[in-house]
Amino acid sequence: MPTNVLMPALSPTMTEGKIARWLKAEGDTVKSGQVLCEIETDKATMEVEAVDEGVLAKIVVPGGTDGVKVNDVIAVIAGEGEDAKAVAAKGAAPAVAPAAATAPVAAASAPAAAPAPVAAPASASQGARVFASPLARRIAEQSSLDLTKIAGSGPGGRIVKHDVEAALAGGGAKKSAAAGALAAAAASAAPAPVAVSSAALAAIGPHKLVPLSTMRKVIARRLTESKQQVPHFYLTVDCDIDKLLAGRAALNAKSPEKGPGAFKLSVNDFIIKSVAAALRQVPNANASFSDDGMLLWENVDISVAVAIDGGLITPIIRDADKKGLVEISNTMKDLAARAKSGKLKPEEFQGGTFSISNLGMFGIKDFAAVINPPQGCILAVGAGEQRPVVKNGALAIATMMSVTLSVDHRVVDGSVGAEFLAAFKRIVEDPLAMLL
Repeated sequence: MPTNVLMPALSPTMTEGKIARWLKAEGDTVKSGQVLCEIETDKATMEVEAVDEGVLAKIVVPGGTDGVKVNDVIAVIAGEGEDAKAVAAKGAAPAVAPAAATAPVAAASAPAAAPAPVAAPASASQGARVFASPLARRIAEQSSLDLTKIAGSGPGGRIVKHDVEAALAGGGAKKSAAAGALAAAAASAAPAPVAVSSAALAAIGPHKLVPLSTMRKVIARRLTESKQQVPHFYLTVDCDIDKLLAGRAALNAKSPEKGPGAFKLSVNDFIIKSVAAALRQVPNANASFSDDGMLLWENVDISVAVAIDGGLITPIIRDADKKGLVEISNTMKDLAARAKSGKLKPEEFQGGTFSISNLGMFGIKDFAAVINPPQGCILAVGAGEQRPVVKNGALAIATMMSVTLSVDHRVVDGSVGAEFLAAFKRIVEDPLAMLL
């Protein structure tokens, strides 16, 4: 029976995407795990793998097509023994056919809301094909897990990585469901924004119309929803970073000039570590809001805003509180480089429990960032600059850095936000406290 290849949802915010290019042509034989095409999402360019074997009978949506809706049929694969030309002539298979490709699902702290799991067919245990992604099959085989006993939450009931991990974790499925409900609530439709027509603005003067990329559309929608639906409030403190700068210089001086052990710590690396340590001291700030209650995250996963062509993305330092400065530095450099080239994996930018946005390198003294739902806080970091300060009753010069915490008042109260900033300030001003 022919199998439809559907446009997958490759990120929690994705509703449509662009077929960047096809790596297989009509008439090509495809095997499970082979890459069919590349898709541009709101976050990155990603590969879509085939999970069925056969012949690519028809490409429904050609390469370069933008605005393809999630779950739209983009190609059809003819099964074993089927006439590819006849399948191509008929077009898409019936909608009930399982999808031939599926999105990689991120193991994130707050994953996207998925469709209700579809029970595995009863005939599966009698030898019928079990539809699962290659990654899900590999994990199941390594864990001696029977896929016929697992309900799939992917397109058409396909079993994906998240389903296998939930089965292995036992109680993990319940936790993921709560987090999924949170993400669904955060991504619910906001009141329609006021329409702004380019034609109505044309009278202002000469201009160039730049079409909105998928990423820019999602940024516009999600930040509008955040400001409309999340009650922001802001707290600001000034931090003396002279000891931090001295410690950074001393540590960098100990680095080998070349080789695998070489490193170069940045101020941002210290900030990430300080935020992680402060969240361990004030765990109530590491939280998200849901209608069912507050979710206090057990992991400290720090999302760090990185500017890329056409927008921004927030790669995640997982378990930042458990990592040393050199590991944080190397991980951040790798994530930032791959973010700018569009090569991040979904699990490397989906989720996160707390965000940092640093504009200090641009000379920005202070600013207030917009919260990235469903997270409860984001820390905006300004530039370090020499300022006159009073120390021990006398005027002195110190290198000061202003930081502003944007807080979701539904989940983090002013006292909790203030307690977190106080802990962050103590750690930044005495970097040895990071070791405690």
